[in-house]
Amino acid sequence: MQSVYMQQMLHQNHHSIHQPLFMKKVLPFLCLVLFVAGCRQEFLSENDLPNRPAYTYSGQKVRNYFTLLCKISKTTPGFFPPQVARAYGYVGIANFEAVVHGIPGAQSLAGNLNGLSINDMPKTVPNAEYDWNIASNAALADIIRKMFETKITAANLSVLDSTERANLAEMSLAVRPEIVSRSVQFGKDVAKAIYQYSIADGGHRSYIDPFQLPYSMPPDPSCWIPTGAITTPIAPKWGENRPFIQVNISTTQNFTPLAFSTSTSSTFYKEAKDVYNQVRSNTPEQIEITKYWADDPFNTCTPTGHTFNIMTQLLEETKATLEKTSVAYAKLAIAESDAFVACWKSKYKYILIRPVSYIKQNIDPSFNTVIGTPPFPAFTSGHSAEIAAGSKIFIDMFTNGSGNYNFTDYSQLQFGFAARSYTNFNAMAEECADSRFYGGIHYKMDNDKGLDQGRIIGDNVNSMRNFPKNLR
Repeated sequence: MQSVYMQQMLHQNHHSIHQPLFMKKVLPFLCLVLFVAGCRQEFLSENDLPNRPAYTYSGQKVRNYFTLLCKISKTTPGFFPPQVARAYGYVGIANFEAVVHGIPGAQSLAGNLNGLSINDMPKTVPNAEYDWNIASNAALADIIRKMFETKITAANLSVLDSTERANLAEMSLAVRPEIVSRSVQFGKDVAKAIYQYSIADGGHRSYIDPFQLPYSMPPDPSCWIPTGAITTPIAPKWGENRPFIQVNISTTQNFTPLAFSTSTSSTFYKEAKDVYNQVRSNTPEQIEITKYWADDPFNTCTPTGHTFNIMTQLLEETKATLEKTSVAYAKLAIAESDAFVACWKSKYKYILIRPVSYIKQNIDPSFNTVIGTPPFPAFTSGHSAEIAAGSKIFIDMFTNGSGNYNFTDYSQLQFGFAARSYTNFNAMAEECADSRFYGGIHYKMDNDKGLDQGRIIGDNVNSMRNFPKNLR
């Protein structure tokens, strides 16, 4: 039995090598190689197919889709931070699954993601050729349509459709029609399988009812009360959703807030007083940081979108291949989505009152925050959890583990902010967490424990065996 590569070599040599010499000297050697390879059963593995590997393609088209995903997230009704994180999660996973067979050393996430079976995913045709760029294009366009399905605007859908068509026309040049159709179908089959997987996670079409009503608030002075026009908290059942990695939840629920008290001598009162004092003494720089990281839904593409925009920029700056781009987005997708499930599980376990409400009741009724307080409980901080999870992925993808990396975040220019520069991903994450303290949005403990949650999640994702380490 001949491997595909050996078949191609024999075919090429048929016209270019002197036949008697080839038959006498070269062919026996090739037969020996084939015999040894056959005994060791090393040929025709999934990553041995006669295809261009993913690292030979640019990741530019994938990055363009994630840039478009930010716009769609910002302008689609019902997509608050949890819903956006979920959408990014499935988009990143679908893209990875569309190209995984073109990444040497990579494994499908099926069988390792919670609830996703190997039998749920489409199979490639044995010995058939695929174009992974084309497969990725089809998968991304379809899964984005499915994630925003009933609420996506006509304008966004038009851009998405035209992007898919233009990409396919460009990618199909010099590619045989049967390879194009096979690759498109595989990408669409992947998107369909991932969408089917998503339906049972607890967040399906949650954008239609983001407040998950009815919900009854416990009558306790420690509990959240409305801080603005929205009188019911967002997504109270989100923590019950199925995570991608179960351990991301089970290992991040041992963090507890300080014991609630209104006594002026209590540690809880001091925690609130620290917020009060910070807001009153903020420097211009701290106010700028607060607004920079606010990432309000419908004004921006939420905290998850900001973190993905940073990833996109870093991948652009390093001219990352399809292989590296796909792995980076998949890891970040799992981390971000699970960070919101873990954080929301904590939020509605403790249903803790926000600092602004506590301070107005117990310290100063005239107190105001720097920015608006989101309509859900305080502990833990969603910003802190998601940016810490994301920072761990950045560290793994771009550093030797130190976190040291000089970069300037230009991703917020589109929303009217000046760029900010960093020398370390950990420092960036801590600045984001601190921004919620400066703004009067969170107690310090919310941020500290949120960072702890996110770091655990990021480490768990980085340790998955599905992703190869030596990316090209």
